[in-house]
Amino acid sequence: MTNNNFEPIPSSFMFKSLLDKDTIIMTANPRIALVMKGIMQAAKDMDAPLIFELARSECNLEGGYAGLTPSDLSRMSREAAKEVGFDMWALHADHIGIKKGTDEDIESTKELVSAQIEAGYTSFAIDASHLFNFQGGNLREELADNIDATTKIGLHIKENMGDKEYGLEVEVGEIGREDEHGRVLTSPEEAATFITALNENGVFPHFLAIANGSAHGNTYDANGNLIEQVSVDIDQTVAVARALKDNNLDVRIAQHGITGTPRDLIHNHFPHGDIVKGNVATFYQNIVWDIFKVYEPELYKDIYDWTIATHKEKAPGKNDTEIFGKFSKFAVGQFFDRIYSVGDDTKAAIDAMCYAETLLFIKAFNGEGTAQIVRDSIN
Repeated sequence: MTNNNFEPIPSSFMFKSLLDKDTIIMTANPRIALVMKGIMQAAKDMDAPLIFELARSECNLEGGYAGLTPSDLSRMSREAAKEVGFDMWALHADHIGIKKGTDEDIESTKELVSAQIEAGYTSFAIDASHLFNFQGGNLREELADNIDATTKIGLHIKENMGDKEYGLEVEVGEIGREDEHGRVLTSPEEAATFITALNENGVFPHFLAIANGSAHGNTYDANGNLIEQVSVDIDQTVAVARALKDNNLDVRIAQHGITGTPRDLIHNHFPHGDIVKGNVATFYQNIVWDIFKVYEPELYKDIYDWTIATHKEKAPGKNDTEIFGKFSKFAVGQFFDRIYSVGDDTKAAIDAMCYAETLLFIKAFNGEGTAQIVRDSIN
């Protein structure tokens, strides 16, 4: 297949051709779309497949906190792909969150998904992981609401995509949730039960997001200092992957919350092939803020001051550094016009930094040259 139009391809093509190939698909969040070109150029030069994704909270029919609708994201990413000349990428709806599971919740979610399909998305992640019955008598009962909501949206995608290929991700175990013992982890039995139930209902995911010790966004210590994220439980991740394989379930793990994870840890210790999709999100936002400090100091100060003033009461006892790191994402839509009006030298710096950092991620993911494997498989 020659993708001369540089349109997004289904992530299912990437999954099927790279299954058990000891690689992780680079998955980037362009919350600030200025990062797109540098990321794509790195993927092109490394000949690595790439997935672009934004979550429902960031990009929805009302614009989300990134100020983007599905059609906006689709247009911007397609423009970047054509400018760079990059052919091996997918457009993914991350965290299509279902928080209540009510009829109204399901219908509004279907409306969003229909808009994403209309906009040309080629991959979808249903996240009903919040729906967990803690009083359930067994795993199937505990997961029943998640299974039900995921099934309804999964069948809606299947029906509306028709004969088009697409990728599908689902989630079991709320990522980053903590109890009195620390972060709650997805068990092997939980993962296998969940996917088996979905398959019985006619929903066949490719990727499974699990709670394995990571958390979204930046990580801070008790004193509010930014620290590395080294909390992924490798043994538990491998055990979940083994349970899926032992139950003949053709699903592999999507690793969320990679921001702050050392690249040498990813390269040397992540179970590549068990984890097949690696999400990098807030990391790229951090790059933009760091560049704004030098290239756009007035804009940076206004974003910083707005974030602290708006969100300080929501984080009692936290210092300003942590408040900014956790809540500045909400400034993206608030300062949308000014962010996208920065000078060409600022954009060039963003391109360069995103390019260099993405090279390191792709190397850590063992992704170099794997785009050709996808092309050959499609052909």
